[in-house]
Amino acid sequence: MSLQRNTSLYLTCGTFMILMGLIVAQAIHGVMQLRRIQQNMENVVALHEHKIDIVTRTQVAAHMRADRLYRMVLEKDPFEQDALWMEFLRAGYLVGSGRNQLKDLGFSPEEQAEFNAQSELIRNIEPAQEQVVNLLKANRRAEAEALMIKDIIPLQQSFNEHLAILRSIYQEANLASLHGARETYRRNLLLTISAGLIAVMLGTIIGILTLKQLASQQRRIRQQVDELERSREALEEEATHDPLTGLANRRLFYDRLQQGVRHAKRYRSNLGILFLDMDRFKEINDRHGHHVGDAVLTEVAKRIVNSVRESDTVARLGGDEFAVLLENVGGRNDCMSAALKIEEALGMGASFYGLELELSASIGQALYPDDGQEEDELIRAADAAMYRVKHGELSRRQQRFLFGN
Repeated sequence: MSLQRNTSLYLTCGTFMILMGLIVAQAIHGVMQLRRIQQNMENVVALHEHKIDIVTRTQVAAHMRADRLYRMVLEKDPFEQDALWMEFLRAGYLVGSGRNQLKDLGFSPEEQAEFNAQSELIRNIEPAQEQVVNLLKANRRAEAEALMIKDIIPLQQSFNEHLAILRSIYQEANLASLHGARETYRRNLLLTISAGLIAVMLGTIIGILTLKQLASQQRRIRQQVDELERSREALEEEATHDPLTGLANRRLFYDRLQQGVRHAKRYRSNLGILFLDMDRFKEINDRHGHHVGDAVLTEVAKRIVNSVRESDTVARLGGDEFAVLLENVGGRNDCMSAALKIEEALGMGASFYGLELELSASIGQALYPDDGQEEDELIRAADAAMYRVKHGELSRRQQRFLFGN
């Protein structure tokens, strides 16, 4: 009996030790697996976020390159042309640099196909851009503008669409990586818990400690996933908003304009654009310093926002240029009324660092579909209208709201 009891005790102790070993081994395996999942997830997400950031900056640079070339076509001042030429070259460098960075990071077959499509477009865009530059040097502006409208702008739009597709691919891959990491995490968590439950009668304490450790790992992973999500949202905010004023930037404005035009076409409604250029802003900036200039731009942005509807989009396109997208307007009079409200708001007194400054802006407007059927046509129409106002063809409260008393 004693031998049997000792044998039974040894077997029980041995079984207990084996179960404890299994629990410990499973716990260690679960923790290591969770750490590997966490590290892999962070690496994959960081890579995709980096690619998304590169694509976004490349798309902004591509927009800038086409914009500066078109403005060179319209600009007659040689000094302004030189400045636009330097910005055009710099934007081209940024586009090429962004594409090289993406290439160095490697592609999936789907990403490679989109990249090759972009390369083909670039081989068509660059000769056309060189032809425009040569036409400008030969003072053949009309031909240069016609080439821009006929070839370069459609090619540039197609190029930007391919960049947007590539960005979507990276975003979807990012979401897929996060989903896969969560699923793998859940499976490993269930496996670890199941192994703990098998030996729970003999290893309750170790099982509880293991579950606590796993729960702690889960909280850390969730926190890091939340941090990655916040980081992604911050990058998206930075890519679509002006850091000084908080307004929409040029890229976001063009996206919303594109959506607005599609909506107006579908429902046969009107769409208005206001194009604003600050008067004497360079003089303020040069005389009083950039800190005063930044304060002026911030105040101007606030006054414009407060002068239009919440549903309207106000954007800073760069420098002292602003734009307002007015959706579902009744007609040109509504655009004029919005422009007058902004003029009145800017005409109020303003003090910056003890300096009393007068604020005003030249405001041009365009109406869909009267002034254009496409986004670029509307932008050009509003820009041209702004230049006419700046050269004295209207304003003084838009000639007392079109020749009234």
